[in-house]
Amino acid sequence: MTLRRAALACALALAGCGDRSPAGYPGYVEGEYVRVAAPLSGTLLQLAVERGVEIAQDAPLFTLESEQERSARAEAEARVRQAQSALANLEKARRPPEIAAVRAQLAQAQAAAKQSEADLARTQKLVADKFFSPQQMDQAVARRDSDRARVAELSAQVTVANLPARSDAISAAQADVRAAKDALAQAQWRLDQKSQRAPAAGIVNDTLYRPGEWVAAGAPVVSILPPANVKIRFYVPEPALATLQHGAPVTIRCDGCADAIPARITFIAPQAEYTPPVIYSRENRGKLVFLLEARPDAPNPSLHPGLPVEVAASAQASAR
Repeated sequence: MTLRRAALACALALAGCGDRSPAGYPGYVEGEYVRVAAPLSGTLLQLAVERGVEIAQDAPLFTLESEQERSARAEAEARVRQAQSALANLEKARRPPEIAAVRAQLAQAQAAAKQSEADLARTQKLVADKFFSPQQMDQAVARRDSDRARVAELSAQVTVANLPARSDAISAAQADVRAAKDALAQAQWRLDQKSQRAPAAGIVNDTLYRPGEWVAAGAPVVSILPPANVKIRFYVPEPALATLQHGAPVTIRCDGCADAIPARITFIAPQAEYTPPVIYSRENRGKLVFLLEARPDAPNPSLHPGLPVEVAASAQASAR
């Protein structure tokens, strides 16, 4: 017979005693376990805890193999550096040797333009003296205009060489950097999930895998019972239910407990735990029992899951 059935049997026996108030209500200790799992699958590489060991919060629990995640993080780091380099290149002017080369070309163009101006002046005089034809005059003018345009072009290139890239190109490069950093954060998160730590201090209740076994994504590997997650489940006959309220103080006694343990009611079942096969007459409704839960005011090492206990309402709660 399970603890729950035994507690129900005791509660029903108490319910059959009429209106006499029992010394206590039967119940048992139950634990709410924290089952720690990884959101990613992998082979269990290391199990850092054993059953029954008390651990502190943030203590290492287990590690799954993570070669793929490490490679993905390294790739993401390289992409971040690449995007940052591209952005830095756009935000600054061209390199000094490149600017110097453009300036040298400008100087050559300016010299050529000066020479073409002189040639044009001589050609004009020779055409006026009938030594050259008008066609040679047109050629000299065209050469002069071409050299002037080349000077203007190279002057503009020198100005542009001292400027950063256009704002829209820089904005696009900045977006690439942000996207690369987001990808790196995601890769780092996946790598971090391969090693899990204790979310709370407590006792290791069970380890569900051994090193070398494949662990599916979301499958619990370690089960922890924090001291604050211990509660008492007990059963109260229907006639006594009205004397107990949510938050009411109760005391807990168990075999081997030196003193009564103070607790408070945290849950009252909305339905009867046991329903007799007859209509709810005044005589039969006293057979109903209701499940209640209580939590100790402070963690107590004497309360182990599965331990039978007896719960008594305090004088304050009974007086209500």
